[in-house]
This record gives sequence, structure tokens and C-alpha cells, in this order.
Amino acid sequence: MSTPVLLLNCGSSSIKYQVIDADTEVVVANGIIQRIGEESGSLDHRLDGEMVHVDRGFPNHARALNYLVRVFNAHGPDLESIRAVGHRTVHGGDAFRSTVVIDDAVLEKLRELSPLAPLHNPPGIAGIEAAREALPDVPHVAIFDTAFFSTLPPEAYTYAIPADIAAEHGIRKYGFHGTSHSYVSRRAAEFLGRDYGELKQIVCHLGNGASISAIDRGVAIDTSMGLTPLAGLVMGTRSGDVDPGLHAFLGRELGMDLQEVDNLLNKKSGMLGLAGVTDFRDLNELIEEGDEAAKLAMAVYCHRLISYIGAYIAVLGGVDAISFTAGVGENDALVRATVVKRLAGIGAILDEKANAVRSKEPRVISASDSPITVLVVPTNEELAMARETKAAISA
Repeated sequence: MSTPVLLLNCGSSSIKYQVIDADTEVVVANGIIQRIGEESGSLDHRLDGEMVHVDRGFPNHARALNYLVRVFNAHGPDLESIRAVGHRTVHGGDAFRSTVVIDDAVLEKLRELSPLAPLHNPPGIAGIEAAREALPDVPHVAIFDTAFFSTLPPEAYTYAIPADIAAEHGIRKYGFHGTSHSYVSRRAAEFLGRDYGELKQIVCHLGNGASISAIDRGVAIDTSMGLTPLAGLVMGTRSGDVDPGLHAFLGRELGMDLQEVDNLLNKKSGMLGLAGVTDFRDLNELIEEGDEAAKLAMAVYCHRLISYIGAYIAVLGGVDAISFTAGVGENDALVRATVVKRLAGIGAILDEKANAVRSKEPRVISASDSPITVLVVPTNEELAMARETKAAISA
């Protein structure tokens, strides 16, 4: 059999896509459209080892997806073969606890949820609308970043604010990167030959956006991101956790309004604010050159991560496996070494040679006698989305 599905990840100014055969799980094509809404944009389309590059402007998501259809028609794959379109959807709120087939009612509910993710849901909705117009004869499916964390217990997701305000406006911890945390935790269990329903796991998704989860025998019980993707770990441009009083302080002392504070914490903070760079390759070069700001940034980054790991070990009542994934987690040996060495007192013993290996395959980086198994597990959110899409259209 063959079930090719088109997977779309629409950001505010980009569209990443893949075509995956959901039966064989082979990637047929992939690409990215960048700088949507700017005067000059670009499209990179890869198929059968060949790349098509186009430089042109895309004023909006609809025009970008319409042009993508032209590229598919000219270079393949055949859009007539596409059985469904899966859309990465950041925020499902309380309304969507699992993958759903999109209809007009689902779209309307997503619009209602946009205040919970104003930077993410609107471009996602624009992408869905444009894709439904471009490919009207196949089912479209929404896969939610928040769905995996719908199992959080009330004590984990409840904020200590007036209950009536929280209930009326849906203010609670939701969590994000759920597709990645789900995929990696299951892949780790599979790789170790262990029952997913028996393992206590911590997954560290460390990319430009970063989050960590506590998974108790297959059930997510806590995660670092909250109402929005700003909370938790230090990220590329996002601050992660700060004193909630910082907003009022910046307003009083610097005259900043809420939008300016939000922009500061989301786009000008994190590693960019601390060290002036977001790419950890650049950060490591600065550290090697003796840059003190870069050293401090790395220390802050790892301290926050270690603190969360320690807290989640307590929440879980112990841990069997800790996995690192995403761009930084998979590729930065220094971050992994710094963190794991600090966990030696609770039973994580690093194998330095294994940690230095670069690979696209899952691997154990802890010593054979380490009571806690530490792994690097490359994430594959698109494959997880393909599986969810196939399941949704088969139901």
C-alpha cells in the first residue's frame, strides 16, 4: 500500500513541509518557503536528491501555498497521489486533546483559541485555510502541540491565580512540543527494548525553542512550557522563567508597554540576550575564545535545565531514562556533558566517548554501570505527524 501525506508546519513567516508515505514511512519530498510577507522570499524543494531553489516574494501564506502547488506540478510529487494533509497546530487549548479532522467548526474554534497563542495559531490557521483551498478534495488534519500534555494532573497545570478568572479565560499550563516529546519517549523505550508503560522518563527537547517533560509510564505528568511557549527553559531568543513581577518593573522603570515587554522576552532574550548569538556552534566558539558573556550564558542555560531535571526526578519518584533531542540536544556534546556530570550524585554516569559520537541514530551516552540511562534520541516530528494523520483518516 501507499499513503502519501503532505505535512505542513506554518510559522509566521515560513512554511516547512514534507511528503511522507505513511505506510512505508519514507520521505518522498521536503522543503521550506521562507520570508513570507517580505519583499524577497525563497523556496527550496527537495525530491529524489535534487533541489529546486526559487527566489521570489510571497505576500501571504495563500500565495505561498498556491506557488508550492505549481512547484509540485512541475517537479513532483504528483499532488493527485496525496491522501491527506496534516497541519502542525500549536495550541489546542482544552478543546482539542487529540488529533482531529478539520472542518469549519474546528477552524472557528482555533480562531477562538488564538489569544492563547497569538504568535503561532494565526499563521497556522492561515496555512490551513490556504491549503484547504489549494487541495480541497482530501481530508485535512490538525495535530496539536498541546495534545500530549492533556494528561497533566490539576496540580501540575493549575496556576495560583483567582480560579474564576482562570476558568473563564482558559488560563492554565498547556505545554508544547508535545509531538516531539511523545515520539522521543516512545522511540527511547523501543530502542532500549523496554515497555513504554513501565518507564519513568524525562525528555529534554533542546532546540531554538526548548522544553522538558516528565513522563510516568507513558503518561505526561509535567512539562516546562505553560500557557504559552515562553515559560520554562532558557531558549534561543526566549527568556524562559522570569519573575512575573518583571513586567510591572519594566513598565514602571523603563516605560515599556505590555507588547514591548512581550517582544523583549520572546525575541530579544534567551541566549541572544545573554551572549548575542542563538546558534550553539557560535556560542561554543565564543567560549573557546574566552568570552565571559558566552560562558555565563552556557552556565545559565545548563543550570536551568539541571534544576528542571532535578525537580522532575522528584515529581516522578525516580527516573529510568533521560533523553536529549532536537538541534542542541542532539548535537551539542558540551551541553550534555555539563548536565549529566552534574547529575552524577543521583546516578547518571556519563560515557565521554559515547557522548562525543555524532550520529543521526538513537544512542546511549551513559556508562554501562549507570543506574540512570542517558540517551540521545533524534526527534522526528514529521514522522509522528504522518502517523497521526494516517490514524485520523483511517478512524
